[in-house]
Amino acid sequence: MDLAELTALLTPEGLRLLDDLDPVDSTADVARTVSQLRKAGHSPELVSAVVGQARLRVRARAKFGEFADRMLFTRAGLEQATRLAVAAQHAGRFRDAGLGTVADLGCGIGGDALGFAGLGLQVEAVDADEVTAAIAAYNLAPFGDAVTVRHESAEASDLSLVDGVWLDPARRTSGHSETARVRPEDYSPSLDWAFEVASRIPSGIKLGPGLDRTMIPDDVEAQWVSADGSTIELVLWSGALARDGVRRAALVLRGDDRWELTSTTDAADEPARPLGAFVHEPDGAVIRARLIGDVARSLGAGMLAEQIAYLTSDAALTSPFVASFRVREVLPAEVRALSRALRERGIGRLEIKKRGVDVDPATFRTALKLRGDESATLLLTRVGSKRLAILADRVGA
Repeated sequence: MDLAELTALLTPEGLRLLDDLDPVDSTADVARTVSQLRKAGHSPELVSAVVGQARLRVRARAKFGEFADRMLFTRAGLEQATRLAVAAQHAGRFRDAGLGTVADLGCGIGGDALGFAGLGLQVEAVDADEVTAAIAAYNLAPFGDAVTVRHESAEASDLSLVDGVWLDPARRTSGHSETARVRPEDYSPSLDWAFEVASRIPSGIKLGPGLDRTMIPDDVEAQWVSADGSTIELVLWSGALARDGVRRAALVLRGDDRWELTSTTDAADEPARPLGAFVHEPDGAVIRARLIGDVARSLGAGMLAEQIAYLTSDAALTSPFVASFRVREVLPAEVRALSRALRERGIGRLEIKKRGVDVDPATFRTALKLRGDESATLLLTRVGSKRLAILADRVGA
């Protein structure tokens, strides 16, 4: 969305037109709606803005639920926005630490600021992009004087009157639609600037989960977060926002449920052992936080192989920090022999998971030429130089 489209949209006519539209989900919906609005005499800028927003609202429900139906977005802003359930977790940190006023630097479309304001915090939000700041101001307007949104850079913000800082450095090229990831040294604001702020003001810094761990300062709490099976972020907490004795944490969210592992340091792995009755795949947040060993010990499990993030055990124990699979048998790893074995077992629906092997699951599934009514999971991995194809069933699926 450019400034002309936003100007056309932020009028009584534009907002009323948007709110009156039926959901716009498919390409066919877009074409039909554009045609109807143009025939009704609306300007190209307004039609483009309204239809684009209607489609983004449908996509945004996965992150914002029913709130999406009264919000505005850019495509890039929605992709990068914190989902509301996770924003509530962030806000809870600030509230529990007794911090009443938060500077949200790089607020984007306002996802985290919604969480802060929703828990009664005073929010000073800024974004360096003019269109994005205007959209955030619209999204946060229901909170009235509890939220202020300004168009300015994070570095130019006056932090003298805030209790804490939430920093979401731009990790992609600028733009409202197609963007590309940039290297950590090109983040805006820079990590050096963010870390300096965090050294003197209690801060939460949202980063990508794959950040090079050598870049993490020694005096912060590093918390990796997964939501509904996807590892979505790393947050570095400083000052009063960091918990005593916690330097590594893995937070797992599924729907309304929440589980967390914490540690003073990386956990030592358990030794490798032979394949048992169960294989366990640690959650991505657990892997990133390097707390696999703690999970293994809780399950009485060992590593299936060194440097491979699969665990194996004989006991029928499960954990919210792993996906568990009951082993049926080990099959040949070669495609033709494996395909024949799966057809003999009538397996036509196959979930394929892999670690430590260079395989594209979609291509591999096609090559297997599956037929049958049965379903299973295939775990492709290696132990030393040997490839394994483990046929299994999900536990609790």
